[in-house]
Amino acid sequence: MNGRVLRIELRRSIAPWPGIVVLGGSLAIFCLIDGFWWRGTAGWTAQWTSMALWTRSLLTFLWPLVVGMGAVYGLRESRSRTAELLTTTPLPAWRRAALPAGAMALALVSGFGLLVVVGGVQVALGATTYTPLGWLPISLVAALALVAAAVFGMGVARALPSVLTPPALVVSSLMLTGFLLRQRGDGALPSSIAPNRLAQLSPATVEPREMLLTLSGSVHLGQTLWLLGLLATGFALLAAVTRRARLLAVIPVLAGAALALLVLPAAARDTYVVDKDAAALVCDGPVCVTQANRSRLPELALRSKEALRVLHEVLGDKAPNSVREYTRLRALGDTRKLSGDVVLVDFNDRLLADATGEKLTRALIAQGLAPSCYAYNDQEGGGQGGVAVQSIAVSWALHDGRLQPLGEKGSDGYSRKIWADTDVAWQRLTALSPAEQRSRIAKVRAGSFSCSGDQLAALAGKASR
Repeated sequence: MNGRVLRIELRRSIAPWPGIVVLGGSLAIFCLIDGFWWRGTAGWTAQWTSMALWTRSLLTFLWPLVVGMGAVYGLRESRSRTAELLTTTPLPAWRRAALPAGAMALALVSGFGLLVVVGGVQVALGATTYTPLGWLPISLVAALALVAAAVFGMGVARALPSVLTPPALVVSSLMLTGFLLRQRGDGALPSSIAPNRLAQLSPATVEPREMLLTLSGSVHLGQTLWLLGLLATGFALLAAVTRRARLLAVIPVLAGAALALLVLPAAARDTYVVDKDAAALVCDGPVCVTQANRSRLPELALRSKEALRVLHEVLGDKAPNSVREYTRLRALGDTRKLSGDVVLVDFNDRLLADATGEKLTRALIAQGLAPSCYAYNDQEGGGQGGVAVQSIAVSWALHDGRLQPLGEKGSDGYSRKIWADTDVAWQRLTALSPAEQRSRIAKVRAGSFSCSGDQLAALAGKASR
């Protein structure tokens, strides 16, 4: 297959369209919809690994779609009624199959590659200075999955030339992918209701939630074996001219699936693993962040000095003496494990995500005085109650004279009630003597670590509900 013939195939057939759909559809989702992929430390332009996982997650619907588009392309000879004519030509069947398969593969790899380039450029221009290579296998397997899907669709359509073949392949692929990716949602690691080994046959990944998680090497190897088998079967079906050849064509996909099931991990904890290089701590004195967030260390270290000084003034010997990024994995909605000796920083927290200057200092003081057991981010939400308590604690510690909220007040009825109660609690707290104020703050801080009681009520001098 020379370049001239390939260019003609790309210019005069529908081969480029799958690549255009992959690129255009993905960018439309990422750029035109304000979704979770734009927020947090695991956003699609925040880190290299999360960028690769977000683009890979789109295969949930791209993969079935590409299978169907490959099937439409594979019906070309049947629609034009030239199948019998082409079999009489001296050109070997595998060479006739290589031309459309190569054109489709080139279009898909180019389309998905451009998507990765768009995401990569934004990551490189962003704040991160962590540049691992572990994201490359994630994207390479995704490109292989798209090519295998298209060629398999072409081969099936060649073997079963019916107008019902493309929609049947799309629906069955979509149902299979959805079933394999259906989540239990009962742990810190993504896990499917299907057996883990079987679930990993899906080329799509779940939406990344933790920036420190990546796919293990055994997953890359197992999925590559399975997808190569699928690709080989598709190409064999595309080139087959006899019934016996079509029957033998299923051997590669069965062999690939069998080898993959032997290699793929049986447990979710061996599928999604912590990237040890990304999680390694980088410190500036008593302030430590992960390697992935190293770019935030200078500003955090500067503001932490002032925050720790204030905490020592108001807490004395019980004040924390260091600041560290929170790296413990946990399930959505689970409580966080807190420590009285350390101010734990989670850059997914709404109060810390984009905080700089005095705003960051106040957020650090809040985490040291009244840390919340529950997350306050875009994925898990988080109530206004914790922010209200922290706002009182920081305003008291900095002697503001009036209550200054750390975040925006909500406009719903629940938020209005919370902040009305907060104003009452602030007035009652500041009406006490300095010793009583300090005692009440200490009580609230102790209650925060135990994750029990109503701390806002405690600040107001009421019994905790």
